[in-house]
Amino acid sequence: MRFGALAAISFAVLLLAMLLGLVFGASGVGVGDVWTLVAGGDPPAKARNILVSIRIPRVLAGVLAGAAFAVSGALIQEVLDNPLASPNIIGANSGAGLAMLTVSALATVGITVPLPLPAAAFLGALLASALILLVSARTGVSRFTVVLAGVAVNAVFGAGMNAVLIIAPNSYVGSSSYLVGGLSGIVLFDLGLPALFIALGLALALILAPRLNVLALGSQTAHALGVPVRLLRVAGLTVASLLAGAAVSFSGLIGFIGLMVPHVARRFVGRDLKRVIPISAVWGAAFTVLSDLLARTLFAPYELPVGILMALVGGPFFVFLLMKGKGYRDE
Repeated sequence: MRFGALAAISFAVLLLAMLLGLVFGASGVGVGDVWTLVAGGDPPAKARNILVSIRIPRVLAGVLAGAAFAVSGALIQEVLDNPLASPNIIGANSGAGLAMLTVSALATVGITVPLPLPAAAFLGALLASALILLVSARTGVSRFTVVLAGVAVNAVFGAGMNAVLIIAPNSYVGSSSYLVGGLSGIVLFDLGLPALFIALGLALALILAPRLNVLALGSQTAHALGVPVRLLRVAGLTVASLLAGAAVSFSGLIGFIGLMVPHVARRFVGRDLKRVIPISAVWGAAFTVLSDLLARTLFAPYELPVGILMALVGGPFFVFLLMKGKGYRDE
């Protein structure tokens, strides 16, 4: 299938997923109500309140988080040359979470940090990514060792988050849902700054894509072609951290999107990041919106945080990759 046709179909699936996310839920909303609101009309008051206050922010959050996590994973896998890497595996998500919770905790005791939460999350994700980059830069270090280093970073930052929540339990409302990842309770105001960060990150990812493709030829070949490999790796991880941090700032620690979606995308479009990035963004968005829809309807009237559903799917996928030997051996 040609890339243009695949992109068009993928975008249509995303629009369908968004429509389903707007229509289905604990309280039914008709397709006509959605169309009336989108067209600038005035649907019944109940339907309007549900759409504006709950469904639209939630669906937009799913689109933004899914696209950001998926593209972040694609960048990390390319930069580290490790198909097992993703924002949650290498600790970028937990680094973002720790930074964000720390800033929130300081605010509760009267210490104001002049840093928006998405920016704090970005810096935390960048710190975790930098630690992993230092590990991967060591001569002779294996791909599997990088994953183990990510486990260690996750453990340290996870302990830090728990410590913050024990010392300052009121530092973040809904912290239990935040730690597993969820999209409930999000309002449009929460998405303004993260959306700008994610848009910037996606644009930078597309700009970097042609040069990052050269890394697939190997570091020595890239050096011979005049590509500043070290600088390019830092730039790629910085953009990946920007995307992951912005998504974590409102969605919590949702995992495995950045692991699964790029793998599936490469099966259809190859390793060219100029194609992997846009397809991963669209598929990640659609996958997250549909997963959140399932998470809040399968067990109605109870709601399952989408992060739990992602872990139930992503965990076996990660084990499958290990058993297939992808990313385990040095190649």
